[in-house]
Formats: sequence, structure tokens, C-alpha cells
Amino acid sequence: MAHVIEIASTGRAKCRGCDERIAAGVLRFGERLPNPFAEGEMTHWFHLDCAAFKRPEPFLETLQARGEPLEDSERLESEARRGIAHRRLPRINGGERASSGRAECRSCHVTIEKGAWRLALVYYEDGRFAPSGFIHARCAQAYFETTDVLGRIRRFSPKLGDEDLRGLQAELERRQDPPLTG
Repeated sequence: MAHVIEIASTGRAKCRGCDERIAAGVLRFGERLPNPFAEGEMTHWFHLDCAAFKRPEPFLETLQARGEPLEDSERLESEARRGIAHRRLPRINGGERASSGRAECRSCHVTIEKGAWRLALVYYEDGRFAPSGFIHARCAQAYFETTDVLGRIRRFSPKLGDEDLRGLQAELERRQDPPLTG
């Protein structure tokens, strides 16, 4: 079951990372997994960026085994290595303003205020990404051990404009104050 990097022959497949269609003629990553419903295997398709961000281990393995050079391979390899070094980075599924004041931060366990910047998280289990809550943007350093996450947020939140991204970057740099101890 070797994973593959190949050109998409049609535009029918959806990326498992961002849920957008992969256009015909574009390079894509295919993660081959055992089929839980029948004999054989199945292939989950990803844009190359989405694979580097969300499935760094199999993507890096496939990238290194690839015989021919790949355009932008240094950046993709660097992003995949960062995802391995910071084990929680592949959980990022975008950034947004909190729509209510009900979600609790998975890092500091404090309620995320309505309108505050938050980062959506997902877990990868059994070949699927499952929603797993949110963290305050300012908790990124404590949760991910880095604040260099804007590229991933931009990828998985394409509707955010430049002004939104600047505000989100400012919040990432603000960082969470450590809890007071009595």
C-alpha cells in the first residue's frame, strides 16, 4: 500500500483536508488505507498543501520516496516536518471569530468570548477528520508550542481577508497569560 503523488485525472475528487475539489491536472497526494467495508484498499485524496499540513508523516514518506523532483518540495517538506515536530499542528482546521460564548478553550479551559478569535481543531481517526473544539488564538503558543500557524489558518479559512489575518496575527502574538496561583 504505497501512498502516491500524481496528477488528478478528473476534477471529481474532494480533498480530505479542506473539503474543496481537486482540479484536473493538479498534483495531489493519495493516502492509501485498508478499506474497512470490503477487501482491498481505498485512497484518500489531498491537495499537496493540505497533505503537508494535516497528514505530515505519510506525506513526507511519499515525498522522500518520489524519484522525480517536485516543484515547491522544500516548502512542503518544511511544513510537514514542522507538523511532526509540533505534534498538535496538524489539528488546525482554520480560524474564525467565535459565534457564541459557549465554547471552552481546549488549552486554558476558559470560555471563549463571543466575537473573540479562535482556532478550530480536528482529530484524525479511522481515516476521517472529526471536529474537536477550539482554542483561543492567544493560546496557540501554549497549545501548539509555536505561533507560526498563519499559513495553516489561511489555507483552511480562505474567506479571511488581509485585515482579518492581521487581527488574528496580533491575537496570536498576544499570548495567553499564565493562570494566577494562590
